[in-house]
Amino acid sequence: MSDSELVQASLEGTKEALQHLILRHQAFIYNVAWKMVLNPQDAEDVTQEVFIKAITNLAQFEGRSAFRTWLYRIAFNHILAMKKQRMEEVVVDFSEYFEGLDNLPTIALTTLEEQELKDTIDDVKISCTAGMLLCLDREQRLVYILGAIFEIDSKLGGEILNISPENFRQKLSRARRDLHEWMNKRCGLVNTTNPCRCSKKTKGFIQAGWVHPETLRFNAHYTRRIYQMIEENADDDCEKIDELYEQIYQHHPFQESEQVKSLVEQVLQSEVIRNMFAL
Repeated sequence: MSDSELVQASLEGTKEALQHLILRHQAFIYNVAWKMVLNPQDAEDVTQEVFIKAITNLAQFEGRSAFRTWLYRIAFNHILAMKKQRMEEVVVDFSEYFEGLDNLPTIALTTLEEQELKDTIDDVKISCTAGMLLCLDREQRLVYILGAIFEIDSKLGGEILNISPENFRQKLSRARRDLHEWMNKRCGLVNTTNPCRCSKKTKGFIQAGWVHPETLRFNAHYTRRIYQMIEENADDDCEKIDELYEQIYQHHPFQESEQVKSLVEQVLQSEVIRNMFAL
């Protein structure tokens, strides 16, 4: 069924249609939320709040735009306006962030340690580069996530954020400039003259409690990478990105929430949703 058909069936009280509508779109919103807040539990909470807000306003969807555009507009307006999340209170700016990385011990791993800690090193790389996004202000962060990481074109990006495509491109350009400038100055992934290396910071991340080899937070719970998701959903008009910076982020996992089923049920069991749809 199309989104419009699912919306109509949902408004008529069909629980399965409402469930399918949530499941169809929750993964993308969840992944954007995770990139915005850098915490899986907070991302789940944000995703649930978004869907409750969207569903309670479902009758207002008039079909003038695609349902996903309408939904994303609600989602990302909510994300821009919500109170600061935990990690947003911790990460202040680029200067302080990279100073914190510099203060972590640099410990070279043996070849055997690198093999044994391969997944943990990848967890460090993902968490560290994702943390850099928090140094951008919220609007810059969201525009970068949508335009650079997920390759949403400027026309759709502008529709979602209610700005012109040109304005979206300008905001994306500024976000790229700010993030890439700091990465080029400090990150060894994009500039080999920089001394910082993920493997050499791994033990420091473990000691600081930022990663845990036994329970990986970032390099887990996925079946594909972001770039694979983009390839699956790409259209002919998609603006292709071929920069090292974006490739780093597009190789991050496309996360699958451990709580997907319970998240959907939590939304459907919300008192306001049950009352509106007689579920």
